[in-house]
Amino acid sequence: MEELNHAGNNSNDNDEVRQPDLNDLLDRGDQALMEEILRDPAHAYRNLKHGDTVDGRIMRIDRDEILVDIGAKAEGVIPSREMQTLSEEDRAALKVGDPVLVFVVQSEDKEGRAILSIDKARQEKSWRALQECYERGEIIYARVKNYNKGGLLVDLDGVRGFVPASQVSSISRSSETQKQSEMARLVNVELPLKVIEINRNRNRLILSERQALAETRESKKDELLSSLREGDVREGIVSSVCDFGAFVDIGGADGLVHLSEISWSRVKHPAEVLKVGSKVKVSILSIDHERKRIALSIKRTQSEPWTKVAERYQLGQIVEGTITQLTSFGAFARIEDGVEGLIHISEMGDERIQHPREVLSEGQVVQARIIRIDPARKRMGLSLRLQHELSESGAEAEDDG
Repeated sequence: MEELNHAGNNSNDNDEVRQPDLNDLLDRGDQALMEEILRDPAHAYRNLKHGDTVDGRIMRIDRDEILVDIGAKAEGVIPSREMQTLSEEDRAALKVGDPVLVFVVQSEDKEGRAILSIDKARQEKSWRALQECYERGEIIYARVKNYNKGGLLVDLDGVRGFVPASQVSSISRSSETQKQSEMARLVNVELPLKVIEINRNRNRLILSERQALAETRESKKDELLSSLREGDVREGIVSSVCDFGAFVDIGGADGLVHLSEISWSRVKHPAEVLKVGSKVKVSILSIDHERKRIALSIKRTQSEPWTKVAERYQLGQIVEGTITQLTSFGAFARIEDGVEGLIHISEMGDERIQHPREVLSEGQVVQARIIRIDPARKRMGLSLRLQHELSESGAEAEDDG
């Protein structure tokens, strides 16, 4: 009996273990519910701190501030002083529900709200984008806002950039007054730029228009070189003139017209016939893809004058020529562009002379008789004896009179 009672008592003890207390169940339920709430992203609040850049959504737009939901325990507010970079059009376009990127200026004010800034968010975003452009070597575009003594000032979504005058192709190295005038003309002009120095901590951004143009030009040059063919005729603009020839821009690349390819006539210096900015037609002589050089010719776009010499001139014909060069054995006279004749020293008169300069000078216009023509060898012989014959006949006529 006692054993039975003892067994019954044990049974009761086991029943108590298997039947948990109701309050214990409720406590466990609250804990599980709390854990579920904490795990749910919809109930997770951000722990914001100064310097954070976060995405928010506009809740209300007032005259002096904008209320934004940024996922914190309280809404954030953007005071009017923190949206100065927005134009009137930008402000008017904002609507409730629009997403907005903001910078945390203060995590919590006296009212428990975070103080936010659109200006600083745009600036931070711009700095990051500019850093990427700098690392990738990309070209960006910006409008000139103002200028100072040293160069141009541009704004890139809240980041102020500086373009030194030396890095702007259209600013000459003349007087300071001229520089200021040239910089003033660039205000509101959009320029291609390349970041050459960036320092976020020092708020320093230096840009170059010259480098951007050089890279753009190099890219265009590669495209142009691949499309050019020898013998092509292109229109171009003389970009520079030097002693040995002239460089002509043919739409993204400069080609060299050597002195010998400027004209069929004798040219001592390219400046005699070409000026910077002049439009000319050029023929592509050769293309060096490896060295990226183009050889051009102006005279090849014109007909070769000697091909028609036999039709236009004949032996004994009297022609007018301009002395272009004096040598020890004679003088060269230009009859027309590309056609010159030689007046040998023995054909300058009956009297013996030591040097052509005794009777002729460069630039002098003379009447001469053609005594030899060789179109195949591009040679023509001239004589001035006609002038002496005319002078003698004129003197005889006067004596008879």
